[in-house]
Amino acid sequence: MGLRVVIVGAGPAGLMAAEALLAAGAHVDVYDAMPSAGRKFLLAGKGGLNLTHSEPAESFRARYGVRADAVGRWLAGLDAQGLRDWAAGLGVDTFVGSSGKVFPAGMKAAPLLRGWLHRLRAGGVKLHMRHRWNGRLERSADDARGPGWRLGFDGPVGATSVAADAVVLALGGASWPRLGSDGAWQPWLCAAGVEVAPLVSANCGFEVAWSEHLRSKFAGEPLKGIRLAHVDRQGRRFDRAGEAVVSAYGLEGVLVYAASAQLRDDIAAGGPTTVHLDLQPQRSEDELRQALARGRGARSWTNHLREHAGLHGVKAALLREGLDAAAWAALLADPAAQAARIKALPIVLNAPRPVEEAISSAGGVRLEGPQGLDERLMLRALPGVFCAGEMLDWEAPTGGYLLTACFASGRVAGTGLADWWVQQRQAGATAAP
Repeated sequence: MGLRVVIVGAGPAGLMAAEALLAAGAHVDVYDAMPSAGRKFLLAGKGGLNLTHSEPAESFRARYGVRADAVGRWLAGLDAQGLRDWAAGLGVDTFVGSSGKVFPAGMKAAPLLRGWLHRLRAGGVKLHMRHRWNGRLERSADDARGPGWRLGFDGPVGATSVAADAVVLALGGASWPRLGSDGAWQPWLCAAGVEVAPLVSANCGFEVAWSEHLRSKFAGEPLKGIRLAHVDRQGRRFDRAGEAVVSAYGLEGVLVYAASAQLRDDIAAGGPTTVHLDLQPQRSEDELRQALARGRGARSWTNHLREHAGLHGVKAALLREGLDAAAWAALLADPAAQAARIKALPIVLNAPRPVEEAISSAGGVRLEGPQGLDERLMLRALPGVFCAGEMLDWEAPTGGYLLTACFASGRVAGTGLADWWVQQRQAGATAAP
């Protein structure tokens, strides 16, 4: 083919684009600012790599919210089963856990990444580490091949300039900047006429004005077996059971992350928002009321709540949180009010945590519009430049959904670039005298 491609970003999306282009016969160079490839991927697998999820395709696509249709088209080329087959091709078996999440047999990301990099290098992909893109991206026609691109990098020996026929940008979002995803590319692409939605926190914790007592005694304590409910200003409802964690700054954990997109958008629309925690979802409000109405006798309120409502530790502390002495005394005198508060404890969330602390980010290069991306993930404003991964304007919950779509978007960008190049060559041959 003779196609020369530069890929900026050695994460899952960039490496998958490299694999697709290698299969199409392209010459591929991958550049990354970090000392080694897949740094964020390795971190994601530190506690057990959740590669993808086993749920049915329709509900899998629905996890991508307003971007379900767009991401669904990516998944048509590489879905959850396709990703498992791809891992098997690298000699890594996968299994489905009790929650439906899919993990490598060894639970680690490193063996998968090592096998993948070995295969890419053996196929001819060249990786250039410690090369940070400096924002230079210019049209170039400095040889007989016709128009191409020239990029600038700051590397170990200083600034360097690289030529390519086409480019894939897989630069990540703005979460975990110490691993390379710092969002520095935003002003550069905006200056080139690309429409970019601001990068904001996704799968993140939220700030709560805890009392010093709660913060000092219970920060880091898990909230197990709870239910979180929220209705936003547009009437959209979130109501799900799971686990969270009381942190020094507020609330975090899997259940909070699952609701984070709705919570973040509601706060952005109108300021602090309130969630309600059911501290005992397995018991009805009436059952709790009757239990709490039994005489306390000589027991302390702490023991009374423990014995009759099953509340102790951080859950019991939350029941008291935000109430002054008079309000607390009034609550203790009213079993019905106690039961109602246990079943729907209001917690005011003031703000999402900063994007650099989030698991992932939302926002990025727009998927639609005259300055967005076409169906091949090529920038309409910059023909021959493709984008993939978390730098695109979509988001996903944790549970393997984010990784799956990053891989799938890389496949789309790689195959789309190869198809575009063939069309360009054919059009050039037809136009030649």
